[in-house]
Amino acid sequence: MATRPKKKSPTPKAKPATKAVRASKDENQKEAVDAFLAQLDHPMKAEIEAVRAIILRASPNVRERIKWNAPSFFFREDIGAFHLRSRTFVHLILVFPEAVTMVDDPILEGDHVRRREVKFRDMADVGAKKRSLQRIIAAWVADMEAS
Repeated sequence: MATRPKKKSPTPKAKPATKAVRASKDENQKEAVDAFLAQLDHPMKAEIEAVRAIILRASPNVRERIKWNAPSFFFREDIGAFHLRSRTFVHLILVFPEAVTMVDDPILEGDHVRRREVKFRDMADVGAKKRSLQRIIAAWVADMEAS
């Protein structure tokens, strides 16, 4: 009876000398967001940066990263992210997980399940919506801390 030749085990591939460090899901990635914004070509870049600053100042617990190909914000779960497709306004999408109470505020648009949008048309609009956005983010974080 003929026997089949044994298969040779594949030669192990050399491991790279350095391995890219992947950020944990809870790690703040400010430098990555800074780099993303530095190369961003968007007519409303100043407004995007102003809204980013408002969100980060709303609570020391808010972290940021690049997710969904845009700057996004989180604390334990996703808070929201910019939707950068529009060139005529800044589009911020906020997510409200089960642990967070859906707030009712005039700056919030849409009737999506567990999600609302805020649109900023210019720097004056950013200033006009600043306090409401800070309250929404601070309440979001407080609800998450209490859960």
